[in-house]
Amino acid sequence: MTDTLLDQLFRVSKPIIGMAHFPPLPGTPLFDPDLSIDRIIELMKTDIQLLTRNGVDGILFCNEGDRPYSLHADFEAIAVMTRVITEIAPHDRPFGVDFLWDPKAPLAVAMATGASFVREVFTGVYESDMGLWQTDAAAMLRYRHNIHADHVHIFYNITPEFASPLGSRSVGQRAISAVVSSLADVILISGSMAGAEPNIDCLREAKEAVNCRVPVVLNTGANVDNIGEFLKVADGVILGSSLKVDGYTWNPVDESRVKAFMAKVKEERKHHAALSVGN
Repeated sequence: MTDTLLDQLFRVSKPIIGMAHFPPLPGTPLFDPDLSIDRIIELMKTDIQLLTRNGVDGILFCNEGDRPYSLHADFEAIAVMTRVITEIAPHDRPFGVDFLWDPKAPLAVAMATGASFVREVFTGVYESDMGLWQTDAAAMLRYRHNIHADHVHIFYNITPEFASPLGSRSVGQRAISAVVSSLADVILISGSMAGAEPNIDCLREAKEAVNCRVPVVLNTGANVDNIGEFLKVADGVILGSSLKVDGYTWNPVDESRVKAFMAKVKEERKHHAALSVGN
């Protein structure tokens, strides 16, 4: 049962979801007033083309450029994200929405744009770069239901970047609680920041805890050198930084890096399939 949802969405085992990062949006400190919305569309469309034509299985849109991140989305950011995604979202594979770090925003944008999933932090309390971070999964799932968006799957990041959980529960305990109590569709395991590799033991612990109830996906830190080991555990991968020029999160997508990464993934999938047949 582990891969059922991912199989349905992406029609491939262990899907690779590539990040489509927005540049700084209007209202944020790094926003360039000379950068028109049409230019944002042009830049992001190029990134998506490089990702999709080289084999990624899905796209995840995110306001990665909006540093420092906020726990509350502004109207102008939501408006720009919705327009851009509507114009450039791929039609031949699933896409999702993420907003750092307001969980209500991606649900609204997903409903308006036809996204299949959202990635967000829906459970837990954290000390973070944004201050004290307190989530409310009950309110967010009620909001999803009230806007008739129950078809939008929710990927729960239970080890968020730039933050540390308060309390003593283990990764495994938080994972199974997110599934049983807070109705997570997918569990995500992250490193300490964008592009950072998590401890693979955290992935194993989450997998063992959820016991095939839902998929467990690597959320940060994948690259061509480590993907073989991570795919032995993870049910899928979300990545952005290692596919960028020089491996830098806020650079454009580097096509040669995408090709190399997806070639490695194809090798690992064949190996995984052979092992499955042998068993």
